[in-house]
Amino acid sequence: MAPINDCLMLIFMSLIATLVIRTIFSITRKTKGCLPPSPMSLPIIGHLHHLGPIPHQALHKISTKYGPLIHLYFGSVSCVVASTAEIAKEFLKTHEISFSNRPNSSVAIRYLQYGGAGFAFAPHGPYWKFVKKLCMSELLGGRTLEQQFAVRSEEIQLFLQSMLLKAKMGESANLNVELIKLTNNVITRMCMSKRCSDTDNEADEVRELIQETTELAGKFNLSDFISFCKNLDIQGFKKRLSKLHKKLDVLIEKIIREHEDLRRRTKTGTEGDGFRDLLHILLDVSEDKTAEIKLTRENIKAFILDVFAAGTDTSAITVEWAMAELINHPDVFKKAREEMESVVGNARLVAESDLPSLPYLQAIIKETLRLHSTSPLILRESSEPCKIAGYDIPANTRLFVNAWAIGRDPNHWENPLEFRPERFIINDEEKSGKKVDVRGQHYHLLPFGSGRRGCPGISLALQVVQTTLASMIQCFDWKVGGDGTVDMLEGEGFTLKRAHPLVCVPVVHLNPFVLS
Repeated sequence: MAPINDCLMLIFMSLIATLVIRTIFSITRKTKGCLPPSPMSLPIIGHLHHLGPIPHQALHKISTKYGPLIHLYFGSVSCVVASTAEIAKEFLKTHEISFSNRPNSSVAIRYLQYGGAGFAFAPHGPYWKFVKKLCMSELLGGRTLEQQFAVRSEEIQLFLQSMLLKAKMGESANLNVELIKLTNNVITRMCMSKRCSDTDNEADEVRELIQETTELAGKFNLSDFISFCKNLDIQGFKKRLSKLHKKLDVLIEKIIREHEDLRRRTKTGTEGDGFRDLLHILLDVSEDKTAEIKLTRENIKAFILDVFAAGTDTSAITVEWAMAELINHPDVFKKAREEMESVVGNARLVAESDLPSLPYLQAIIKETLRLHSTSPLILRESSEPCKIAGYDIPANTRLFVNAWAIGRDPNHWENPLEFRPERFIINDEEKSGKKVDVRGQHYHLLPFGSGRRGCPGISLALQVVQTTLASMIQCFDWKVGGDGTVDMLEGEGFTLKRAHPLVCVPVVHLNPFVLS
């Protein structure tokens, strides 16, 4: 009988503990004011059990029951979730100043951002403003992107040559792998004049480290949310991140020293053709004694990692989703190719300069980003208390704007689950999506965020994505096995990867390298 009595006593004590904790939560909520509605939470983990393997889908499901603004506890972290354009606008525009920070206390950020030296998660203050201005004027501005046009063009041509070889051999291509290789090469060459797909050992190391960086940056780490687990490494992330950080630091330090040596030898800090990569520009700024902010070596390294993490997988995944949709909608593919032939013709390869004359291609990208935003959850953190939609939002509350749910909201999109690029180019101006931009000005389409903390690399991303997809449409038909359709299942995690890589056989339609 003793074991049974002990078991009953344990159950009884657990129930009492649960009631006490819920009472404390209830009192705490009352002292904090009127919080948005939320489902029932559990002791210690709060609402983490609601999160599921695909967070943006799980949060959307909760919002359909509890409303467009909900409050959740992820462990001990207070969070709110906005799931409509109207609520998103309240946070990202009306109360933008209060939500101009990003949470920067995670283990991944601590290691990959050199203890807070990075730009992406820096507090909204003098350093962040300085680097943001630098991004817009120098690092990712129009003049720099124009100077680096040859890099993007050459890498796309190398990608096409690889696909031509597979077409000749009748081999299938894993577009996830091939497109990530392409975008990695673009980013690494623009950042530090290195290709990550060359055959030497350093290129292999760069590729592997970038892959692990993007993987760990998007992982959910329980220790970041459960307060008493803060110093524990339950999932082994801290160990992996520490090891990764050391390898990255050695590699980037080596590349910085190579750049510094080149600058001493040439006195210009440029490659033989006059090309200045982002690292050269950052070193110029760090040596400028008149600059408002002195960039440290850690600032430079962290910024390079910011660009890697933000610019490699995201562009590749967008093109992969777009191609999957085009294979499933051959009528859209045909219309896009007809537009290409009428504008570009068959005597040359499509170029970035053609993009403004290809509105249907742009509509395909917009529709892809609406349905498959690679950043489905926009992340912010409140710096001060405020009131949103009649609810009290305390300071230090983490904000998730569900861009994935907003892009599928039937109140803003007719037949929202249908892939229909025409919605962006219809003639009726009253209902037209034609003027809806992806740069954060329209809150029912937010693939790059909005406002001060919107993605500073939008122009680069759009150039790479649009030109890559255009060349794939112009040069190849893409065949898949089975019934000829592609599954559209989403993968697990905080980014919007496909559950299964897109594998298909390229069939040559136009060889751009033998044109007269």
